[in-house]
Amino acid sequence: MNNLMSYKYITALIMAWFLVLAGGAQAKAPPPDGSLASMVDEVLPAIVNISTRSTVSSQANPLLNDPFFRHFFNDLFNDRRGIPQRKSQSLGSGVIINADEGWVVTNHHVIDNADEITVTLRDKRRFEAELIGSDPETDIAVLRIDADDLKAVEIGDSEHLRVGDFVVAMGNPFGLGQTVTYGIVSALGRSGLGIEGFENFIQTDASINPGNSGGALVTTEGELIGINTAIIGPSGGNVGIGFAVPTSMMSAVVDQIVDHGEVKRGQLGVLIQDLTPDLAQAFNLEDQGGVLVAQVMKDSAAERSGIQAGDVIIKVGERSVSSSSELRNLIGMMRIGTKVRIELLRDDQRKTLSVKLGKRDSSTLTDVKSDSVRGMTLGEIPDGHPLKGQVSGVAILQMDPGSRAWQLGLRAGDIIRSIDQEAVASVKEVTKRLKASDRVLLHIVRNNGALYVVLDK
Repeated sequence: MNNLMSYKYITALIMAWFLVLAGGAQAKAPPPDGSLASMVDEVLPAIVNISTRSTVSSQANPLLNDPFFRHFFNDLFNDRRGIPQRKSQSLGSGVIINADEGWVVTNHHVIDNADEITVTLRDKRRFEAELIGSDPETDIAVLRIDADDLKAVEIGDSEHLRVGDFVVAMGNPFGLGQTVTYGIVSALGRSGLGIEGFENFIQTDASINPGNSGGALVTTEGELIGINTAIIGPSGGNVGIGFAVPTSMMSAVVDQIVDHGEVKRGQLGVLIQDLTPDLAQAFNLEDQGGVLVAQVMKDSAAERSGIQAGDVIIKVGERSVSSSSELRNLIGMMRIGTKVRIELLRDDQRKTLSVKLGKRDSSTLTDVKSDSVRGMTLGEIPDGHPLKGQVSGVAILQMDPGSRAWQLGLRAGDIIRSIDQEAVASVKEVTKRLKASDRVLLHIVRNNGALYVVLDK
């Protein structure tokens, strides 16, 4: 029996040594003593609790339109128009990333519309935080607190993560205070979930619950590799499917927020789609990797660089791209004016073009008239749209992910056919009616289907 135990022990040591030689040390296995306590003690001082207060207007009672009732009940209201005001509170988490500057990273939705933001450290010190800036499209916000003796987390490289790596989530679930949970990386590069505008999530089964938003996802060595952002669960609770914004995306956003107070994204100016097997065959492509350019916008960076409809983009810089969401994320994290090398396929020939990214605004989205209202950029149905010439109406060209329209499920590419069961045909008409009424019934056409949506404020 002793010989057998010795054999197993020696075998385990040899396997561990080969893993280290092969780069297996990146798997972030648990420490030999089976405890994460030492790492947690180092990192937890950098994890903060965030509470916010905001003023919310409730719907006014129709009786208050009568001066008689207002005379007796006016003291119940803070608003001279008779609209009841109440204080709303929310709880979340944050991560100190720079101790000298007092920078704290959290989620945009944690501090959105907040009048007051309070940061509580592990040692119970409380500070009023200043909002440096936020980015709704990645759900990242940066705060500043004026405090001494802060401890910042070490930022790791999320690009080196692998599915199966062990990770630890830290945050403030349900307002209980700092809490630590443990799991693995379940998937990488999750997108298309409709949670944010730019999605490249790390998926983990480490327990993430309401209040964990803005907290840290770290390796077992204590390096920050993600900001916990969202969960999927039937009742809002944890079922082992949580998502974090990777530090590769977080760092790019934080740099711009610190420099400009906002994110100024560059734009390529193309409509793109995933390259399916059928499309690859139609374009005589042996390899199905890459992203198909469906349309090039007039006066865009893409047009100026020579990109054409029918090109298949296969590389941005040194990064290969295999999906439209991947390409969108890569370009979306680059600043206006960035020069980037685009490698593409055209007529079975590889071409490399240099592109200087342009300003991201409605004029580069399409060459038709457009207007912005209630979180939507509206325009005529553009050339290349699958429903062009088949239906009448007004197209949604772009969406603000934080808007009410986005929350109700409207998306870029949808066609508004009618408002309150009356057909619409021009951008001016739709804009006027959306501004005139707080609540409208929209008839939406999407792909081969249709739906009705009640859009309120």
